Amino acid sequence: MKRILNSLLFKVVIAIILGLLIGLFLPEWVNRGLETFKQLFSEFLGFAIPLIILGLIMPAIADLGKGAGKLLLTTAALAYGSTLFSGFSTYFVVSNVFPTIIEPQNLNTLKENAVELIPYFSIGIPPVLDVMTALVLAFLIGLGLAPLENSSLKRITVDFQKIIMMLIEKVIVPLLPLFILSIFSAIAYKGQVASVLDVFVKIIGVIFVLHILLMLVQYVIAGLFTQKNPIKALLNMMPAYFTALGTQSSAATIPITLKQTEKNGVSAKIANFVIPLGATIHLAGSTMKIVACAIALMLMQGLGFNFGMFAGFIMMLGIAMVAAPGVPGGAIMAAIGILQTMLGFDAEAQALMIALYIAMDSFGTAANITGDGAIAMVVDKILKKS
Repeated sequence: MKRILNSLLFKVVIAIILGLLIGLFLPEWVNRGLETFKQLFSEFLGFAIPLIILGLIMPAIADLGKGAGKLLLTTAALAYGSTLFSGFSTYFVVSNVFPTIIEPQNLNTLKENAVELIPYFSIGIPPVLDVMTALVLAFLIGLGLAPLENSSLKRITVDFQKIIMMLIEKVIVPLLPLFILSIFSAIAYKGQVASVLDVFVKIIGVIFVLHILLMLVQYVIAGLFTQKNPIKALLNMMPAYFTALGTQSSAATIPITLKQTEKNGVSAKIANFVIPLGATIHLAGSTMKIVACAIALMLMQGLGFNFGMFAGFIMMLGIAMVAAPGVPGGAIMAAIGILQTMLGFDAEAQALMIALYIAMDSFGTAANITGDGAIAMVVDKILKKS
């Protein structure tokens, strides 16, 4: 019970409920206070996002220079391919399904009639560099450091990563529920509640079905490649799947994932390498959620999108997922900069993305680790052949 009360998902759900109640029933001065916090935290996030990109992506790419050669490259290539498959298949499905269940421009219509909510004050915090500059710089430095062994700059990037992890774990994640509360209080105060909640329910329902289909496809492909029964292999992974539902953590589920992967005939040597690595770099379920939620929110706001826009976004997202920290909501924090730069998401859209993502964090994480088992089966077969 204590673990549930302390979970980020529980805090976000409570924040959404309290935010709606505050916006509907409490006076303007309370909502203006929350609007002030929302504006300040948005400015701080805008300042922090380029630093988060640098701190997470630089050491993640630099570390790819280490490892076990062919085993590392094979696993990384399969993980990235699985993530791309998840992103593109999600795009093709939801870009056809969501327009039939989400009314375009409904938020824009509501905004025209919304009550204005003005913060008591605001403070501008300009970022040190913009997001795209941070992305390019992170790639350049990370790739340059990858082949170097005893580099002092590599040690500095690792220390900087620790600072950024503390920023995420000690400041940003603890304040996210309050930020989400302020977003939903503003939505309720401005009369946009019914529209937003209706869309939330539809999105979660569609993505739940999609994540089941994703796991089935992954295991059918793995089964065909390894000549094993895909349904039996998937059922063997169910203890790991349900453990991840409870822990919301790929890392915490690793012992169970290892045990169940070996039940599928994967050698202990391969499982011991692929599963911990997959928990870090393979986030197909998370990618599915981010792509689907992004399209849904763009439809809500009447924003246009096309395949070319999302193709670049999905490929960048696959790389960003490698750098995602292993904390609840870590994947969406790693993706915020790309959402802002490539899709034009403002602070309010980013907050709605975070709320939606965390609401589905359990089964996204479960899909991630279940997919790790399929990748391990394929890697094991490839290396046995060679």
